Amino acid sequence: MRKEHHDEPVTHSQLTLQVVEHVRELISSGKLHPGDRLPPERELARELKISRSSLRAGIGFLSAMGVLKSRHGAGTFVSSGPPQLDSSSLNILGTLHGFQPAQMFEARMVLESNIAALAAERATDEHIAELAEEVAEMYAALDDPQEYLIHDVRFHRTIARAAQNPILAALMETITANMYDSRHITVEHSTDLKESAEMHREIYRAIRTHNPAQARNTMEAHLKAALTAQATEGLGAEQVAG
Repeated sequence: MRKEHHDEPVTHSQLTLQVVEHVRELISSGKLHPGDRLPPERELARELKISRSSLRAGIGFLSAMGVLKSRHGAGTFVSSGPPQLDSSSLNILGTLHGFQPAQMFEARMVLESNIAALAAERATDEHIAELAEEVAEMYAALDDPQEYLIHDVRFHRTIARAAQNPILAALMETITANMYDSRHITVEHSTDLKESAEMHREIYRAIRTHNPAQARNTMEAHLKAALTAQATEGLGAEQVAG
């Protein structure tokens, strides 16, 4: 096992990943099951030959990912249900692995355009009604960028649910939360909210008419336009800060 060397700048990330890999192995080998309690910190730290503070960093990462749950006074347990992902999990992964903005966009493009196609095939009347409501709210919030962004995020979350695949929904929940965390800072500088609302309406129409190819294409077009718009927003924010 790797020993700690505090003079190495990447040690913290390496040790966190070491804890993650060890817990993954315990689960995949059947030594730990959903609902089981992890061995005591002292035992795990000794086994991995790392400090308890480094062990806690790894456990904290797995908790953020929804793999583990800590119960005050009882210990740390393997989650018994599917992970509830949030923006922090993607942020931590990005920090550990050096995710680049272009890579994040590419992943979102691949994932969300195909989710939109699935939504066009599987959306219920309830999902379609929710999408229509969010589009209407976006048009009503054209003069309020922060309110607009809330309905923008809700629209994308609804599409993910309409695809009716819980794994894809969990991944999109992570991405949309991360998107909100970054964009709520720059959205005040947006100059194209009406154009954005119109593109969301086109996506909605493709899903409402159950046209997977059109849903995929319109989502791709929307995301490409959004990338350009967000770059402009970021420049506006830099000018204000400067």
